[in-house]
Amino acid sequence: MEGALESQIHGALLDIMGVGVLLVGPSGIGKSECALELIRRGHRLVADDLVRVRQTEDGQRLVGTAPELIRHFIEIRGIGLLYVPDLYGEQAVAAEGEVALMIRLEAWRKDAEYERVGLERAVECVAGIDVPALILPLRPATSMATLVEAAARDTLQRRAGISGARMLDDRVLESSVVAAEVPKEASG
Repeated sequence: MEGALESQIHGALLDIMGVGVLLVGPSGIGKSECALELIRRGHRLVADDLVRVRQTEDGQRLVGTAPELIRHFIEIRGIGLLYVPDLYGEQAVAAEGEVALMIRLEAWRKDAEYERVGLERAVECVAGIDVPALILPLRPATSMATLVEAAARDTLQRRAGISGARMLDDRVLESSVVAAEVPKEASG
């Protein structure tokens, strides 16, 4: 598409149950290791290390791919370069994937405030398109793959109009209204 915005991002892109999840963060934070665990769980690698992102022709969505030279390779510090189809089969990779969720991995900081409710998703602009975005802090013994997979499942639920955070918020509001309507004599 002429005029479509493109960019190259240092990260990993995976297809997790049909949700394209872009993992970003500083070098050495664990993006590739998280991606490898997700591949082991049956999800598909689109790109590792360098993700080429472009708008779709309608300008409404983003699609990511890997440069041909490094397509379907993953680098794991301490092991080196691995060719994913040889290790996990052709079903473990995809040529491209929609970027539907960005997850920024960062070292856990005691003084940082992280999202705890999730009523609304923050967004980050990627190649001219706003993408739902999360920040996941890394702590010792944290299974980042489990958290990333849960975020992808939550994205699917939100696409279907279901939000656990919204359900609880509605329950709390409803219980507050009911409690306010109960006459004092009935409650004592």
